[in-house]
Amino acid sequence: MALSAVKLLNPRVVAQTGPACTASIIFLHGSGDTGQGVREWLQMVIGHELAFPHIRVVYPTAPARPYTPMMGHQSTVWFNRKKISPFVEEDESVNPMCEKISELIDLEIKNGIPFNRIIIGGFSMGGCAALHVGYRFRPSVAGVFGMSCFLNEKSSVYKTLDTSSNLTQWPPLFMSHGKDDTLVLPEWGRVTYNELKSRGVDSELHMFDNLYHEFNKKTLHLLRSWILKHLPEES
Repeated sequence: MALSAVKLLNPRVVAQTGPACTASIIFLHGSGDTGQGVREWLQMVIGHELAFPHIRVVYPTAPARPYTPMMGHQSTVWFNRKKISPFVEEDESVNPMCEKISELIDLEIKNGIPFNRIIIGGFSMGGCAALHVGYRFRPSVAGVFGMSCFLNEKSSVYKTLDTSSNLTQWPPLFMSHGKDDTLVLPEWGRVTYNELKSRGVDSELHMFDNLYHEFNKKTLHLLRSWILKHLPEES
């Protein structure tokens, strides 16, 4: 019997700071990290927990799997890649894992949070997974964010956007990238942004000088403002 998403992804949850939760964020870590790891990284950068009066933040952890860019060694990655490059085919392992991540969204809905009050996003590979979930698997979410991430040039995300006619509006997108990123080149992020924007996604891209494969306070300040724009407190 297949493991449930909760058992497989072991999410850590940061509760809202106010009396009622009316929205949720699912935050996906980068390759080799964990939900708790990216949570602590965010805390270190901004000096406190990433928390909101009315929003809970869910940090799942990818199960370990063989990862080709690490010579097949086990790593906590959302899916395998043939190479860290947009110029190779997407690995088919992206689909079953995005189904599992989507189950976490379904669980939020079961707990009373509607689609239009849920945002999914992440850093690096987590951002890529969020793009797949938000535009292929659960496109009714309130928004998608991706920091220092990219899609393969023939990504199934693009194919879905090209062939879908039942949606008049896709979730809005926040992207950010360091101009000095040498692992995920900033041009890969810019091309991803342009491809999604050209297909009708309401997108914004923030590029930062002197920033490598990481995020900084300014990135997170902009992200927080964007989140609150799309998940405002309900009166």
